[in-house]
Amino acid sequence: MHIFYAPDISGHLYTLSEEESKHCIRVLRLDVGDEITIVDGKGGLFKTRIVQPEPKRCQVEVYETIHEFEKRNHYLHIAIAPTKNIERFEWFLEKATEIGIDEITPLLCEHSERKVVNNERLEKIIVSAMKQSIKAYLPKLNPMVSIKQFIHAKNEGDLFIAHCYKKELNHLKNEIKPNKNNTILIGPEGDFSPDEVSMAIQHNYKEISLGTSRLRTETAGVVACHTINLIN
Repeated sequence: MHIFYAPDISGHLYTLSEEESKHCIRVLRLDVGDEITIVDGKGGLFKTRIVQPEPKRCQVEVYETIHEFEKRNHYLHIAIAPTKNIERFEWFLEKATEIGIDEITPLLCEHSERKVVNNERLEKIIVSAMKQSIKAYLPKLNPMVSIKQFIHAKNEGDLFIAHCYKKELNHLKNEIKPNKNNTILIGPEGDFSPDEVSMAIQHNYKEISLGTSRLRTETAGVVACHTINLIN
C-alpha cells in the first residue's frame, strides 16, 4: 500500500503536491489506474486511483473515503526534553508516532543539554512515520517551551511526571485509567531537577515510575507511549 499525505484534500478529484507527485511518479513509477491511499492527518483516509500521472501535478480520483480512521479512545500528550544527540529525539518521535500519540511538546529544563530544535525537520519525521504506520491522525508538535511555562499552562486529563529520585513510586501502568486524557512529563539526560519535580507536584502532577531500569530519555518516552496504548 502506497501512502501519501495531503492535509487539504477535498472533492472527487485531487492534485498531489509537487513533492508527493514526484515521489509517486518518478520514484515509485506509478501510472494511470494505479491505486494510492491518501491521509489528511485529521482522521481522513482516502482510497484513490491515478488519472493524470504528471511528475509535478499528479491527479487522483477519490473512490472511497473513511472518516475517523482507527480513531483512538484516549488522548496522549507527552512533554519531553529533547536529547543532546538530536537523532535520539527524532527516533522517539518516529516510534511514538508509529505506536500512537496525539501531541508532543519539547521541554526546556534546568538540566537540558539541547536548547533548540528544528520543528520543520521534526514535522517531516512525524509525517513520514504517520504514513509508514498507516495512520490518519498526525500528532501535533508544539514549539519548545520551558517546563515552568508548560506546568503553569492548563493541561487536560490525568497529569504525570516520571523521574528517578524515588524507588517506591507506582508504575505508570498501575495509574492509568482507560479512555482518558493523559499528559506525561519526561525529563532530560540528568533528569528533572528537584525543584522542577516539586513544582510539578504542586500543580497536581503525580509522580510515577517507568520501571526499575534507568532509561534514556527517548526510551522513557517510548515506554510511556507504549504503556498508555497497551492499557487502552
